Amino acid sequence: MKKQEAKWRNQSRKVVRLRMDAGFFFERAVRSLDKQNYPKALKYFRLAVEKEPDNPINHCNLAGILSEMGRFDESNEVLETVLNEIDPELHECYFYMANNAANMDDFELAEEYLVTYLEKDPDGEFAEEAEEMLQMLAYELGRPPRRPERVDRPEWFVKHDTARKHLEEGRFVLATQLLEELVEAYPDFLAARNNLALAYYYTGQFQRAVDTIHQVLETDRGNLHALCNLAVLYQHLGRESERDRLVGMLKKLVPTHVEHLYKLATTLGILGEHEAAYKAFHRLLLMESQPEPSLYHYLAAASMNTGRWRKAQKYWSIAAEMDPDSPVPRYYLGLLKKWRLDQRELPLISYHYQLPFHEQAKSSKDQTNPVPEQFRVNPLVRSSFYWALQHGDEETKQQILHLLSWMADEEVEQILRQFLLSPDHDDELKKTALMILYQIGAKGPYRVRMGGAEHVISAEQLAKQASEIQVWRQVLECCFGHMKGRYPEALLQDAQILWTAFLTQKQKELPTVRKVEGWAAALEYVIAKLHGQGRTQTEVAEKYGVSPSTVGRHARQMEQTCALSRHFKEISTRSTE
Repeated sequence: MKKQEAKWRNQSRKVVRLRMDAGFFFERAVRSLDKQNYPKALKYFRLAVEKEPDNPINHCNLAGILSEMGRFDESNEVLETVLNEIDPELHECYFYMANNAANMDDFELAEEYLVTYLEKDPDGEFAEEAEEMLQMLAYELGRPPRRPERVDRPEWFVKHDTARKHLEEGRFVLATQLLEELVEAYPDFLAARNNLALAYYYTGQFQRAVDTIHQVLETDRGNLHALCNLAVLYQHLGRESERDRLVGMLKKLVPTHVEHLYKLATTLGILGEHEAAYKAFHRLLLMESQPEPSLYHYLAAASMNTGRWRKAQKYWSIAAEMDPDSPVPRYYLGLLKKWRLDQRELPLISYHYQLPFHEQAKSSKDQTNPVPEQFRVNPLVRSSFYWALQHGDEETKQQILHLLSWMADEEVEQILRQFLLSPDHDDELKKTALMILYQIGAKGPYRVRMGGAEHVISAEQLAKQASEIQVWRQVLECCFGHMKGRYPEALLQDAQILWTAFLTQKQKELPTVRKVEGWAAALEYVIAKLHGQGRTQTEVAEKYGVSPSTVGRHARQMEQTCALSRHFKEISTRSTE
C-alpha cells in the first residue's frame, strides 16, 4: 500500500495546473477570431471580463466583438459601463460608440459622441478619423458639420507633448530639458519619467537612464514601458543575465491595449526575440480595425527574421499597395527576389519603417553634403552622433564635430555648449567646437572650460579666426566646382573626408592660404591619384590656373599629414577594391 501511495504522489507532481486567468481567455478569444468563430470569441471575452471586471480593456474587447457581430446596442451598453463605472478617462469609448451609432443609422447620436470625444481628447489616437467622420455625418444630415469646443489643455500636457515631439525628431537635449522640468514639478508623472529615461539613453547617459527607469518601477512595478526600456538598456550595456530575466517576463505578457502591445512587439524585435515579436505583431493586426502600412512592414520584418518568406512577401506587398509613395516595401520586395537566389546567411531586417541608412545616403541628391536631409531628421542617426561625441576617440570626435556643423540647428547648439563646459574633452576639440558655434550663428559670448578653468570668449575674438577658416571652406568649394560632373559622386565625398582629415591634423599650425586654387588643385590631384584616375600635376595645374610645382608641394604636404589618418587608409582601401 505504501509503495502504491508513493507512486501516486510521485506521478501527481507531473500534473500541470492550467492557468485560467483573463490572459488565458483573451488568448483563446484571439484564436477563435483567427478562425472567424465569433460566438466562441464572444464567450471567451465575457469570461475575461468576469476574471478582471475592473480592467476596462477587457470590456472594450467585449464591446468590439459585439460590434463585429452587429449587436451595436449591446456594444454601446458595455462601453457606457466603462465610462460610467470603470474608467471615465478612457475617451476612445466615445469614438467606438459613435461608430456603433452610425452603423444603426442614428447619425445625430453618432455626431454627439464624436463631438464629445474631440472635446475631451482633441489629440487622441482617433482624432483624425473622428474629424473625417464628422464631415461624412454632416453630408448625411444635410447641414454643416458640428465643431467641438476646444478646451485649453493644461500646461503640463502641452509641455509633455512638445517633449515627445522633440524625442521623435531627435532633439534629445531640448526634450531632456523639458522632461526634467516636468519630473521635478510632477514627481508622479510616470510617462514623463519614461520619456526622460529614453532621452538619457539616446544621449549616451546610460546610468542616468537606468536610475530613472528604476524610479518608475519603484512606483509601478509592472509598468510596461519601463520594463521594455530597461531590457533594451541591459542589452546595450551587456548585462545579459538581467536582460534575459526581463525578456522572460516580457514574453509572458499579453497586453490588451493597442499602444502597450505596439511597445512590447517593437521591444521584442529590438531584443532579437523575433518569434515572440512576430506573434505580438500578428496579434496587433487582429486588434487594429484599420492597420497602418508600417504594421505590415513590422510583420514582414518579423516574418523574414523567423524564416517565413512567403509571409514576408505577402505583408510587404500589402504595404506597397497601401502606401505607394513609400520606397520601403518596394525596396525589400526587390531584395527578396535576390535573397531567394542567394544561399548565404541573410541579414536581419530592421523593424524601422524606413530605408536602411546606406540606401538613404545613396538616394541623397546633395552628395557634397556629408549629412543628407534624411539623416538630419533621423533620431537614430542623431543619437549615434551624440554617443560618438561623448565616447569616441579623439579623431572620431573631430569628425562628429564637423558633421554637426552641417546640421546646424538649435539642438546642435545646445550639444556644443554642453560640450564646451564638460571637463572630459580635450582643449583642442573645444577650440573646434567654439569655431563651429560661431559659424552656425550661435550668439556669444561663449563659456568654455579650458586649461582647468572656465573662460568667456567673445564673438569678436572668434571673428578673426573665422575669416581664416572661411578661406579653407573656399578651398573645398573650389575643388567641388572643378570636380563635379567630371568624377563619380563617391570621389567628391572622399575629397570632403580627406580635406576634413587634413584640417583636423593641421589645426595647431594651419598653413597660410595665398591662393585658394592651389590647395583645391592639390586636393583633386591626391583624390584622383588615390583612385587611379591618372591625372598629372601639370593637367590639374592648368585647369586651376596654378603652377605644377604649387600642386606638387601642397599635395606632398597633404599626403604626409594624412598618411596615418584612419580616413586616408579607408579611402586608399576602397579605391583598390
